[in-house]
Amino acid sequence: MTSPSKNLHQFWSGKRVLLTGHTGFKGSWAGAWLKRMGAEVHGFALAPETDPNLHDLLDLPYASECIADLRDRDAVVDAVKAVDPQLVLHMAAQPLVRRGYREPVETMATNIMGTAHLLDALRTSENLLGVLVVTSDKAYDNDSYDQAHGDVIFREGDALGGRDPYSASKGAQEIVARSFGQSFFRAKNIPVVTARAGNVIGGGDWSEDRLMTDIIAAIATNQAVMLRSPEATRPWQHVLEPVAGYLMFLQAAVEGRVAETALNFGPDTSNTVAEVVDLMLAHWGANSGRVTDGDGDGKKEARTLALDSSLAKSVLGWQPRLDLASCIEWIAHWHKAQLAGQTMPQMTQAQIASYEDLMDRK
Repeated sequence: MTSPSKNLHQFWSGKRVLLTGHTGFKGSWAGAWLKRMGAEVHGFALAPETDPNLHDLLDLPYASECIADLRDRDAVVDAVKAVDPQLVLHMAAQPLVRRGYREPVETMATNIMGTAHLLDALRTSENLLGVLVVTSDKAYDNDSYDQAHGDVIFREGDALGGRDPYSASKGAQEIVARSFGQSFFRAKNIPVVTARAGNVIGGGDWSEDRLMTDIIAAIATNQAVMLRSPEATRPWQHVLEPVAGYLMFLQAAVEGRVAETALNFGPDTSNTVAEVVDLMLAHWGANSGRVTDGDGDGKKEARTLALDSSLAKSVLGWQPRLDLASCIEWIAHWHKAQLAGQTMPQMTQAQIASYEDLMDRK
Protein backbone atom coordinates (compact mmCIF):
# COMPACT_ATOMS: atom_id res chain seq x y z
CA MET A 1 0.00 0.00 0.00
CA THR A 2 1.34 3.42 -0.98
CA SER A 3 2.21 5.66 1.96
CA PRO A 4 0.28 8.95 2.34
CA SER A 5 3.31 11.11 1.54
CA LYS A 6 4.30 9.01 -1.48
CA ASN A 7 0.71 9.20 -2.71
CA LEU A 8 0.91 13.00 -2.56
CA HIS A 9 4.24 13.04 -4.39
CA GLN A 10 2.90 10.82 -7.17
CA PHE A 11 -0.14 13.04 -7.72
CA TRP A 12 1.51 16.47 -7.55
CA SER A 13 4.74 15.63 -9.38
CA GLY A 14 4.80 17.35 -12.76
CA LYS A 15 1.45 19.11 -12.24
CA ARG A 16 1.18 22.73 -13.37
CA VAL A 17 -0.01 24.58 -10.27
CA LEU A 18 -1.16 28.16 -9.85
CA LEU A 19 -0.49 29.11 -6.22
CA THR A 20 -1.95 32.46 -5.23
CA GLY A 21 -0.54 34.07 -2.12
CA HIS A 22 2.84 32.40 -2.66
CA THR A 23 4.70 35.33 -1.07
CA GLY A 24 2.82 34.94 2.21
CA PHE A 25 3.63 32.79 5.22
CA LYS A 26 1.32 29.86 4.51
CA GLY A 27 1.80 30.18 0.75
CA SER A 28 5.58 29.99 1.13
CA TRP A 29 5.32 26.74 3.08
CA ALA A 30 2.90 25.37 0.46
CA GLY A 31 5.27 26.41 -2.33
CA ALA A 32 8.20 24.71 -0.62
CA TRP A 33 6.24 21.46 -0.28
CA LEU A 34 4.96 21.59 -3.86
CA LYS A 35 8.49 22.14 -5.18
CA ARG A 36 9.71 19.26 -3.03
CA MET A 37 7.14 17.01 -4.74
CA GLY A 38 8.22 18.08 -8.22
CA ALA A 39 5.26 20.30 -9.12
CA GLU A 40 5.61 23.11 -11.65
CA VAL A 41 4.60 26.02 -9.44
CA HIS A 42 3.52 29.43 -10.70
CA GLY A 43 2.97 32.16 -8.10
CA PHE A 44 0.55 35.10 -8.04
CA ALA A 45 0.60 37.51 -5.11
CA LEU A 46 1.43 40.93 -3.78
CA ALA A 47 5.04 41.61 -2.89
CA PRO A 48 6.02 40.50 0.63
CA GLU A 49 5.07 43.07 3.26
CA THR A 50 7.71 42.40 5.88
CA ASP A 51 11.47 42.30 6.14
CA PRO A 52 12.47 39.58 6.80
CA ASN A 53 9.90 37.41 5.06
CA LEU A 54 9.70 33.70 4.35
CA HIS A 55 9.34 34.08 0.58
CA ASP A 56 12.70 35.81 0.24
CA LEU A 57 14.42 33.56 2.78
CA LEU A 58 13.39 30.41 0.89
CA ASP A 59 14.06 31.89 -2.58
CA LEU A 60 12.18 29.06 -4.27
CA PRO A 61 12.76 28.48 -8.01
CA TYR A 62 9.18 29.09 -9.14
CA ALA A 63 8.36 28.43 -12.79
CA SER A 64 6.98 31.98 -12.85
CA GLU A 65 5.99 34.69 -10.40
CA CYS A 66 3.42 37.42 -11.02
CA ILE A 67 3.52 40.19 -8.43
CA ALA A 68 0.06 41.70 -8.79
CA ASP A 69 -3.21 42.40 -6.99
CA LEU A 70 -6.28 40.13 -7.02
CA ARG A 71 -8.39 43.28 -7.25
CA ASP A 72 -6.84 43.94 -10.67
CA ARG A 73 -9.10 41.83 -12.87
CA ASP A 74 -6.97 42.23 -15.99
CA ALA A 75 -3.85 41.10 -14.14
CA VAL A 76 -5.65 38.01 -12.88
CA VAL A 77 -6.93 37.15 -16.36
CA ASP A 78 -3.49 37.60 -17.90
CA ALA A 79 -1.83 35.42 -15.25
CA VAL A 80 -4.34 32.60 -15.67
CA LYS A 81 -3.92 32.67 -19.44
CA ALA A 82 -0.13 32.63 -19.16
CA VAL A 83 -0.05 29.71 -16.72
CA ASP A 84 -2.96 27.61 -18.06
CA PRO A 85 -3.04 25.77 -14.71
CA GLN A 86 -4.07 22.21 -14.09
CA LEU A 87 -4.52 22.80 -10.36
CA VAL A 88 -5.16 25.97 -8.39
CA LEU A 89 -4.47 26.58 -4.71
CA HIS A 90 -6.02 29.94 -3.91
CA MET A 91 -4.40 31.21 -0.71
CA ALA A 92 -4.06 34.93 -1.49
CA ALA A 93 -6.11 37.07 0.90
CA GLN A 94 -6.18 39.94 3.32
CA PRO A 95 -5.85 37.62 6.35
CA LEU A 96 -5.94 39.91 9.38
CA VAL A 97 -8.97 40.60 11.56
CA ARG A 98 -7.82 43.94 12.93
CA ARG A 99 -6.70 45.21 9.53
CA GLY A 100 -10.21 44.34 8.38
CA TYR A 101 -11.54 46.93 10.83
CA ARG A 102 -9.12 49.54 9.51
CA GLU A 103 -9.61 48.66 5.85
CA PRO A 104 -13.04 47.02 5.49
CA VAL A 105 -13.64 47.82 1.83
CA GLU A 106 -10.15 46.77 0.77
CA THR A 107 -10.52 43.53 2.77
CA MET A 108 -13.80 42.67 1.11
CA ALA A 109 -12.55 43.65 -2.33
CA THR A 110 -9.55 41.33 -2.00
CA ASN A 111 -11.23 38.37 -0.36
CA ILE A 112 -14.58 38.45 -2.15
CA MET A 113 -14.07 40.11 -5.53
CA GLY A 114 -10.49 38.83 -5.81
CA THR A 115 -11.83 35.28 -5.54
CA ALA A 116 -14.54 36.08 -8.08
CA HIS A 117 -11.94 37.50 -10.48
CA LEU A 118 -9.86 34.34 -10.20
CA LEU A 119 -12.72 31.88 -10.63
CA ASP A 120 -14.14 33.87 -13.53
CA ALA A 121 -10.75 33.84 -15.27
CA LEU A 122 -10.48 30.08 -14.74
CA ARG A 123 -13.75 29.41 -16.55
CA THR A 124 -11.94 29.31 -19.89
CA SER A 125 -8.90 27.30 -18.73
CA GLU A 126 -8.75 24.29 -21.02
CA ASN A 127 -6.60 22.02 -18.85
CA LEU A 128 -8.02 22.80 -15.43
CA LEU A 129 -8.56 19.79 -13.17
CA GLY A 130 -9.56 21.36 -9.87
CA VAL A 131 -9.52 24.41 -7.59
CA LEU A 132 -9.15 24.72 -3.82
CA VAL A 133 -10.07 28.02 -2.17
CA VAL A 134 -8.65 28.56 1.31
CA THR A 135 -11.03 30.47 3.57
CA SER A 136 -10.97 30.42 7.38
CA ASP A 137 -12.56 29.07 10.54
CA LYS A 138 -13.79 32.65 10.94
CA ALA A 139 -16.12 32.13 7.97
CA TYR A 140 -18.60 30.68 10.46
CA ASP A 141 -21.20 32.77 12.26
CA ASN A 142 -19.71 32.82 15.75
CA ASP A 143 -22.47 33.13 18.34
CA SER A 144 -19.87 33.39 21.10
CA TYR A 145 -18.85 36.81 19.78
CA ASP A 146 -20.72 38.55 22.60
CA GLN A 147 -20.68 35.70 25.10
CA ALA A 148 -18.06 34.94 27.71
CA HIS A 149 -19.09 31.31 28.18
CA GLY A 150 -19.96 28.20 26.22
CA ASP A 151 -17.95 26.16 23.72
CA VAL A 152 -18.46 26.77 20.03
CA ILE A 153 -17.26 23.90 17.82
CA PHE A 154 -17.98 24.47 14.16
CA ARG A 155 -18.93 21.77 11.66
CA GLU A 156 -19.08 22.15 7.91
CA GLY A 157 -22.87 22.44 7.80
CA ASP A 158 -23.04 25.31 10.29
CA ALA A 159 -24.12 28.77 9.24
CA LEU A 160 -21.60 31.05 7.57
CA GLY A 161 -21.37 34.66 8.56
CA GLY A 162 -19.17 37.00 10.52
CA ARG A 163 -19.84 40.28 12.25
CA ASP A 164 -16.44 41.86 11.66
CA PRO A 165 -15.37 42.78 8.09
CA TYR A 166 -12.69 40.09 7.78
CA SER A 167 -14.93 37.26 8.98
CA ALA A 168 -17.79 38.48 6.79
CA SER A 169 -15.46 38.52 3.78
CA LYS A 170 -14.42 34.90 4.40
CA GLY A 171 -18.05 33.75 4.76
CA ALA A 172 -18.87 35.53 1.51
CA GLN A 173 -15.80 33.97 -0.13
CA GLU A 174 -17.28 30.55 0.65
CA ILE A 175 -20.55 31.53 -1.02
CA VAL A 176 -18.75 32.90 -4.08
CA ALA A 177 -16.71 29.72 -4.48
CA ARG A 178 -19.77 27.50 -4.16
CA SER A 179 -21.72 29.61 -6.63
CA PHE A 180 -19.01 29.51 -9.30
CA GLY A 181 -18.47 25.81 -8.71
CA GLN A 182 -22.12 24.94 -9.17
CA SER A 183 -22.80 27.39 -11.99
CA PHE A 184 -19.74 26.98 -14.21
CA PHE A 185 -17.47 24.10 -13.21
CA ARG A 186 -19.73 21.23 -12.13
CA ALA A 187 -20.88 20.52 -15.68
CA LYS A 188 -17.22 20.13 -16.68
CA ASN A 189 -16.54 17.77 -13.74
CA ILE A 190 -14.04 20.26 -12.32
CA PRO A 191 -14.27 20.37 -8.51
CA VAL A 192 -14.15 23.71 -6.72
CA VAL A 193 -13.68 23.04 -3.01
CA THR A 194 -13.04 25.18 0.05
CA ALA A 195 -10.90 24.57 3.13
CA ARG A 196 -11.46 26.15 6.53
CA ALA A 197 -8.43 26.05 8.79
CA GLY A 198 -7.84 27.08 12.36
CA ASN A 199 -5.18 29.48 13.60
CA VAL A 200 -1.99 28.60 11.77
CA ILE A 201 1.44 29.10 13.31
CA GLY A 202 4.93 28.08 12.23
CA GLY A 203 8.41 29.26 11.45
CA GLY A 204 8.73 32.34 9.28
CA ASP A 205 5.59 34.32 10.05
CA TRP A 206 6.40 38.01 10.59
CA SER A 207 2.95 39.40 9.77
CA GLU A 208 1.40 42.09 11.95
CA ASP A 209 -0.93 40.99 14.75
CA ARG A 210 0.50 37.46 14.74
CA LEU A 211 1.05 35.87 18.11
CA MET A 212 4.34 34.17 17.20
CA THR A 213 5.67 37.41 15.69
CA ASP A 214 4.95 39.23 18.94
CA ILE A 215 6.47 36.48 21.10
CA ILE A 216 9.72 36.24 19.13
CA ALA A 217 10.09 40.02 18.94
CA ALA A 218 9.64 40.23 22.71
CA ILE A 219 12.17 37.46 23.33
CA ALA A 220 14.71 39.11 21.01
CA THR A 221 14.47 42.40 22.95
CA ASN A 222 14.05 40.80 26.38
CA GLN A 223 10.63 42.39 26.76
CA ALA A 224 7.43 40.95 28.23
CA VAL A 225 4.98 39.56 25.66
CA MET A 226 1.95 41.88 25.42
CA LEU A 227 -1.34 39.99 25.12
CA ARG A 228 -4.69 41.43 24.09
CA SER A 229 -6.84 38.48 25.19
CA PRO A 230 -4.81 35.88 27.10
CA GLU A 231 -7.84 33.66 27.75
CA ALA A 232 -9.08 33.69 24.14
CA THR A 233 -9.22 30.14 22.83
CA ARG A 234 -8.13 29.21 19.31
CA PRO A 235 -7.48 26.03 17.28
CA TRP A 236 -3.71 26.55 17.04
CA GLN A 237 -1.91 24.26 14.59
CA HIS A 238 1.40 24.07 12.76
CA VAL A 239 1.22 25.38 9.20
CA LEU A 240 2.06 21.96 7.73
CA GLU A 241 -1.12 20.46 9.21
CA PRO A 242 -3.62 22.41 7.07
CA VAL A 243 -1.30 22.53 4.05
CA ALA A 244 -1.24 18.72 4.12
CA GLY A 245 -5.03 18.82 4.27
CA TYR A 246 -5.26 21.19 1.30
CA LEU A 247 -3.02 18.98 -0.83
CA MET A 248 -4.89 15.82 0.14
CA PHE A 249 -8.31 17.42 -0.34
CA LEU A 250 -7.69 18.77 -3.82
CA GLN A 251 -6.14 15.48 -4.92
CA ALA A 252 -9.09 13.49 -3.60
CA ALA A 253 -11.57 15.90 -5.22
CA VAL A 254 -9.86 15.64 -8.61
CA GLU A 255 -9.73 11.87 -8.35
CA GLY A 256 -13.43 11.73 -7.47
CA ARG A 257 -12.85 10.17 -4.06
CA VAL A 258 -14.77 12.78 -2.03
CA ALA A 259 -18.17 14.34 -2.51
CA GLU A 260 -17.67 17.12 0.04
CA THR A 261 -17.09 20.62 -1.23
CA ALA A 262 -15.89 22.08 2.11
CA LEU A 263 -13.77 20.64 4.90
CA ASN A 264 -12.44 21.84 8.23
CA PHE A 265 -8.79 21.36 9.15
CA GLY A 266 -8.01 21.95 12.80
CA PRO A 267 -6.38 20.37 15.84
CA ASP A 268 -8.13 17.99 18.19
CA THR A 269 -8.05 20.55 20.99
CA SER A 270 -8.04 24.33 21.24
CA ASN A 271 -5.80 26.28 23.61
CA THR A 272 -5.69 29.74 25.08
CA VAL A 273 -3.33 32.44 23.96
CA ALA A 274 -1.65 32.35 27.36
CA GLU A 275 -0.95 28.61 27.06
CA VAL A 276 0.73 29.11 23.70
CA VAL A 277 2.88 31.94 25.01
CA ASP A 278 3.95 30.00 28.09
CA LEU A 279 4.95 26.98 25.98
CA MET A 280 6.97 29.14 23.59
CA LEU A 281 8.80 30.90 26.41
CA ALA A 282 9.56 27.55 28.02
CA HIS A 283 10.85 25.95 24.79
CA TRP A 284 12.97 29.00 24.05
CA GLY A 285 14.32 29.17 27.56
CA ALA A 286 13.30 32.81 27.81
CA ASN A 287 12.51 34.68 31.02
CA SER A 288 10.71 37.67 29.49
CA GLY A 289 7.24 36.68 30.77
CA ARG A 290 3.91 38.07 29.60
CA VAL A 291 1.50 40.85 30.52
CA THR A 292 -1.98 41.77 29.37
CA ASP A 293 -2.32 44.78 27.09
CA GLY A 294 -4.87 47.11 28.61
CA ASP A 295 -6.08 48.78 25.37
CA GLY A 296 -9.19 46.58 25.21
CA ASP A 297 -8.78 45.95 21.51
CA GLY A 298 -9.09 42.22 22.01
CA LYS A 299 -12.85 42.61 22.37
CA LYS A 300 -13.08 43.02 18.60
CA GLU A 301 -12.18 39.37 18.09
CA ALA A 302 -14.27 36.32 18.97
CA ARG A 303 -13.39 34.83 22.34
CA THR A 304 -13.78 31.15 21.51
CA LEU A 305 -13.19 29.27 18.28
CA ALA A 306 -12.88 25.54 17.66
CA LEU A 307 -13.27 23.29 14.64
CA ASP A 308 -14.66 19.79 14.27
CA SER A 309 -12.39 18.11 11.71
CA SER A 310 -13.95 14.64 11.93
CA LEU A 311 -15.19 14.86 8.33
CA ALA A 312 -11.68 15.44 6.96
CA LYS A 313 -10.46 12.53 9.05
CA SER A 314 -13.12 10.17 7.74
CA VAL A 315 -13.09 11.07 4.05
CA LEU A 316 -9.39 11.87 3.57
CA GLY A 317 -7.61 10.00 6.31
CA TRP A 318 -6.14 13.34 7.33
CA GLN A 319 -5.34 13.89 10.99
CA PRO A 320 -3.26 16.28 13.08
CA ARG A 321 0.26 14.97 13.61
CA LEU A 322 1.72 17.55 15.98
CA ASP A 323 0.36 18.30 19.42
CA LEU A 324 0.71 21.86 20.63
CA ALA A 325 3.94 21.23 22.54
CA SER A 326 5.59 19.64 19.49
CA CYS A 327 4.30 22.44 17.26
CA ILE A 328 5.82 25.09 19.51
CA GLU A 329 9.08 23.13 19.70
CA TRP A 330 9.32 23.07 15.89
CA ILE A 331 8.71 26.82 15.70
CA ALA A 332 11.31 27.61 18.34
CA HIS A 333 13.82 25.38 16.57
CA TRP A 334 13.12 27.08 13.21
CA HIS A 335 13.48 30.62 14.56
CA LYS A 336 16.55 29.86 16.63
CA ALA A 337 18.17 28.53 13.46
CA GLN A 338 17.15 31.65 11.54
CA LEU A 339 18.52 33.98 14.18
CA ALA A 340 21.75 31.96 14.19
CA GLY A 341 22.16 32.57 10.45
CA GLN A 342 21.51 29.01 9.31
CA THR A 343 20.24 28.19 5.81
CA MET A 344 16.47 28.38 6.05
CA PRO A 345 15.57 26.52 2.83
CA GLN A 346 17.39 23.53 4.26
CA MET A 347 15.72 23.87 7.68
CA THR A 348 12.28 24.27 6.09
CA GLN A 349 12.71 21.22 3.87
CA ALA A 350 13.94 19.23 6.87
CA GLN A 351 10.75 20.05 8.77
CA ILE A 352 8.62 19.10 5.76
CA ALA A 353 10.51 15.80 5.51
CA SER A 354 9.93 15.18 9.23
CA TYR A 355 6.25 15.92 8.79
CA GLU A 356 6.02 13.47 5.89
CA ASP A 357 7.55 10.84 8.15
CA LEU A 358 4.83 11.54 10.71
CA MET A 359 2.16 11.24 7.99
CA ASP A 360 3.40 7.77 7.09
CA ARG A 361 3.20 6.41 10.62
CA LYS A 362 0.11 4.49 11.62
